[in-house]
Amino acid sequence: MPKIDHLECSRCHHRESAETPKTVCPVCAGTFYVRYDLSAARGLQVRDNLPQIDSMWRYAPVLPDVPPVTLAEGWTPILPSRRNPNVLLKEEGANPTGTFKARGMSMCMTMMKHYGIGKVAVPSAGNAGGACAAYAAAAGIEAHVFMPQDVPLANQVECIAYGAHMTLVDGLISDCAKIVAARREEEGWFDVSTLKEPFRVEGKKTMGYELVEQCGWTYPDAVFYPTGGGVGLIGMWKAFLEMEELGWVTGKRPKMIAVQAAGCEPVTKAYREGADASVMFQNAHTLASGLRVPKPYGDYIILDVVRQSGGTVISQTDDQIFESIQDWGKNEGILLSPEGAAATAAYDRLIETEFLSPSDRVVIFNTGTGNKYTDVLNIMQRAHHAV
Repeated sequence: MPKIDHLECSRCHHRESAETPKTVCPVCAGTFYVRYDLSAARGLQVRDNLPQIDSMWRYAPVLPDVPPVTLAEGWTPILPSRRNPNVLLKEEGANPTGTFKARGMSMCMTMMKHYGIGKVAVPSAGNAGGACAAYAAAAGIEAHVFMPQDVPLANQVECIAYGAHMTLVDGLISDCAKIVAARREEEGWFDVSTLKEPFRVEGKKTMGYELVEQCGWTYPDAVFYPTGGGVGLIGMWKAFLEMEELGWVTGKRPKMIAVQAAGCEPVTKAYREGADASVMFQNAHTLASGLRVPKPYGDYIILDVVRQSGGTVISQTDDQIFESIQDWGKNEGILLSPEGAAATAAYDRLIETEFLSPSDRVVIFNTGTGNKYTDVLNIMQRAHHAV
């Protein structure tokens, strides 16, 4: 098991100890990365003798050496498309709370419990709130969740069932974040917002380890990732760097394709304009609630990763998203989440424009089960047929 060596700012590279809980870099407010002494995990012998458990904790040799708060998250299936075997769908809907958010919150609450934190707060577009509530309950931590009032009903039900203190806000996730920031000191909450603590990235990075292992310890040609806050994409890129340092994988890293919704596309706009960061996207609207993030905190990292990888950022309309949900349901037997369908629709578009070839081996992330979105899918269906 690795020892955490230090925390390193992703922007200015300032270092801090991980002995006590940290939020963001005190110098520039950048996101902290967890850096380990990986010397004991180097080599194929370690890689080929990972713990044979069907959860993300099979990657314990590259995760903090603390007792996990786990509900058996991770090790989700990777399914070949029935129409193109080069297209692999990473089905994150198989996680305990139905989305990839379970990975980040498992690792986050593991560390909150390790540090002795008693109360946490999170602004959420929906699924992170449900996952926070579940894993806080498993850790014996009091959770305060702030979500837009129009999030899918399943997210609201989750928070109530897991005993979290839930507040529905008339606004977007950015408005929820302002409330958490204003009240956290007075209320004694530790803010576990996206990229404002170091360990949700560590949980999400296991998706990178997993997809490479499931691809036979080789990189695919491209990875499609629905990008709201972008922690999954950022975590996977960190995993790829670690695996190369460990000698667990060789070859060219995949093109990273960040996928947004046309009604909320701050990163797409910044990418098109050649900017290093996004600006607040005005009047954000999309029924893919996980993509309705008007200003991602880690936008500068997302843009850097996409450019380093030779990838791109692409947006899809709600109509295109709904059409892809129907297409994959009818032809693949899989009910995609709206966010996952944005990624499958983006794949079709990049094949049409010849950015990619059908012979390229790609992994597309369905970040959650469509079963959590039945109310949203009903709205999308009515809107689609009304046009």
